[in-house]
Amino acid sequence: MEPIGGYFELELSKGEHYHKDAIKLNTARNCFEYVLRVRHYSKVYIPYYTCEVILEPLRKLGINYEFYHINELMEPVSFPKLSRAEAFLYTNYFGLKQGCVELLAKKYGDYLIVDNAQAFFAEPIEGIDTFYSARKFFGVADGAYLYTKNRLEQEFENDVSYERMSHLLKRIDLGAESGYQGFRHNDDSLCNQDIKLMSKLTEAILSGIDYESVKQQRRENYSFLDKALSDSNLIQLEMDTAAAPMVYPYLTDDTLLKQRLIDNRVFVATYWPNVRENCAEDMLEYQLMDRVVPIPIDQRYGLNEMKSIIETI
Repeated sequence: MEPIGGYFELELSKGEHYHKDAIKLNTARNCFEYVLRVRHYSKVYIPYYTCEVILEPLRKLGINYEFYHINELMEPVSFPKLSRAEAFLYTNYFGLKQGCVELLAKKYGDYLIVDNAQAFFAEPIEGIDTFYSARKFFGVADGAYLYTKNRLEQEFENDVSYERMSHLLKRIDLGAESGYQGFRHNDDSLCNQDIKLMSKLTEAILSGIDYESVKQQRRENYSFLDKALSDSNLIQLEMDTAAAPMVYPYLTDDTLLKQRLIDNRVFVATYWPNVRENCAEDMLEYQLMDRVVPIPIDQRYGLNEMKSIIETI
C-alpha cells in the first residue's frame, strides 16, 4: 500500500491529461522512434526546416532520410511518391498548420507522421501517427504523447524526472536567468535517452493543468499581437478557430530585433540553428531560421505583457 503520513509532497491538482488516450512517453523524439520501430520504415522524408532532434532516432536506427522544401506558407513544395516502406513527416509549424496536416493525411494516409511538438492542442487524426511535446507548452522537464494504432510488444519502465527540475524551481525563487544553464543542461540530458514511459512527476503536473484556460489565453495573446503586427509581419499564417499556437511567428528584416527583445528580457528562441548545416543562405528555410522571431504568447502572460512587447518592437 501507499505510505500514510510523514512529510508532505508537492501540492498538485489532480485532474486529467489533455491527451488522455495517447501513449505517454518521456520525449517527443522517442515517440518518433517508437513509430519508426513499430512501422519498420526504411526511409522518411523530413523538412529542411526542423529541429535536429528529429534526426536522432533516424540515425540511431540506421534509417535513410531525405529533406524536402517548404514554401512561404510553411507547406511542402513537392510531394514524393512513397513506397510501402517510406513515410512523410510534417511539422505542424507553430501550431498553425492543422489545415495542411489534414490535406496531407488525405494524400498519404497512414504513411504520414505528424510532428505536433509545436501544436499541443491540435487534434490528432484517426489512424495517423502523431506525437506531441509537453515541455514546449508547460513547466515540465520532459514528457510527450503519442497516438498510433500500432503497439510495440516491449514493456517500458517509467522515466524519473526529479533531478531535471532544478531550472523550473530556480525560475520561481531566483528568476529566469538563474535557471537558464539548468534548462540547457536538461535539454542536453534528453539526448539519446531510451524510450520510457512518462515519469510519475511529469504525469502529476500535466494532469493538474487547466487546459481550457491555457488555450484561451494563448489565443487572446496571439490575436492581440497579430492585430498590432500583421502589417509589418513578412509571414502571414492564419490562426483557425481551434488553434492555440505555441508562439507568434514574426518574420522581419530587422536583424537586431531578436537581440533587442532579449536585452529587454523578452526571451525568444531560434528555430532551429541546425538548419545552417543543411541549407544555403539564400534558401527559404535558412531565412526562416535566421529571421523568424518567435514571440512568447503563453498562458503566463496577458495583454499588458503583449503591449510591452509591441512597444519594444
